[in-house]
Amino acid sequence: MTNTNKKRDVYVAVADPTRRELIRLLAVVEELPLHELTSQFEMGRTAVSKHLAILKDAHLVTVRKVGRETRYRLNTIPLEEIQDWVAFYSKFWSTNILRLSQQLEGEEQ
Repeated sequence: MTNTNKKRDVYVAVADPTRRELIRLLAVVEELPLHELTSQFEMGRTAVSKHLAILKDAHLVTVRKVGRETRYRLNTIPLEEIQDWVAFYSKFWSTNILRLSQQLEGEEQ
């Protein structure tokens, strides 16, 4: 399987701060055109488009053409994978910290 037809990993997609900012911007509105997203960054339209393409490959954004304008919308479903992963480790660490706390309290007595 080549990189061009392989679905991008959602973790790779959100690893970049610019892409996380794009996700944040799209989370507060229904959809935004490319020129409005580009105006939020100190980089050119091509660079923002490349970041959006990575988000699209990870199915984090959907694209809709309205005339000559390209509009982007957030798809939160792939973020559930990250939420589940974080929830698992949150429970893991909470349980281990509780055990450690109980053990330390036992040693103090």
